[in-house]
Amino acid sequence: MKFTQTDWTEANGTSLQGYVEAYYHQLVEVFGEPEGGGDKTTVEWCLSFEDGTVATIYDWKEYETPMGLYRWHIGGRNNLAVHRVISTFKEMSNA
Repeated sequence: MKFTQTDWTEANGTSLQGYVEAYYHQLVEVFGEPEGGGDKTTVEWCLSFEDGTVATIYDWKEYETPMGLYRWHIGGRNNLAVHRVISTFKEMSNA
């Protein structure tokens, strides 16, 4: 499914919905360069999918950005955010 990186105001009201296990470089290859971190993150992606689903991908309470295999947090307004992130990740990682 197509997506764009979006403004952080779109992520207002999202919360943890699930996880995706990946290396940092894999997420960059699929979703592009992340934004800088927030209050308790070092990096974050904010994505808007073509169906209107908003998802965030972020680390949580890490001192440094995880470069190895890591269980990244997926935020959204419902579990559809998790489905969109994981299905897009799998589709574009195997392309």
